[in-house]
Amino acid sequence: MRIRPNVLGVLLGLSLSTAAPSLQAAEQLVFVSGAFRRSIPVADLDHLAATGQARGLLADVLKIGRQNPEDVARLLNQKITLPLVLTSRLLSTRIGEAILQRLAGIFAPLRAPGTGVPALRSALIIGISNGNGTLTPTGFLRAYPANELAINIPALLSLVGKTNSIADLVRFFSESPLDGLREGNERPSGPPAPSTSPPASAPGQPPASAPDAKGS
Repeated sequence: MRIRPNVLGVLLGLSLSTAAPSLQAAEQLVFVSGAFRRSIPVADLDHLAATGQARGLLADVLKIGRQNPEDVARLLNQKITLPLVLTSRLLSTRIGEAILQRLAGIFAPLRAPGTGVPALRSALIIGISNGNGTLTPTGFLRAYPANELAINIPALLSLVGKTNSIADLVRFFSESPLDGLREGNERPSGPPAPSTSPPASAPGQPPASAPDAKGS
């Protein structure tokens, strides 16, 4: 399965991204690129998932991307099994935090982009809880704690351009944070210890002897 950097990539990228209970839910997906903004109501995604029929701007996006609405509906309804306790613990680790930070550069609350990481963590945990150990894209959106979910188009298309398949996408999010952690762990903790070896002798000279501790 190949990922094409077209308009649909913005929408499908969200479905692949995959706290306290939230009183809000995402109502609008807001695609942002500089001063450009276009919104797709989450209700239209729910309608597509339930009926297999697209409407409004979503229908235009799928048409431009030459995508079958029924195929996208199946994707929106696809369930991913995620153990709640294990997922919660993973998201609280350094690796989980690194993955959330990368995702928050693409998906974040429109009015409070600095809260992208806790918003993602909350949506994932609450979505899994509501789904009894499973998560769907629409379940994630219903659990997202902001009315408007901004999608950074340049950042998303940059990610899509670096990945040719779903396997590459998973590798990008899993291995890149690990590489950063490995680099941090491999750095020396202090200056190198001074050498105690005697100085090297010049060619043709007898080897230098260590100084006599007793003196002459």
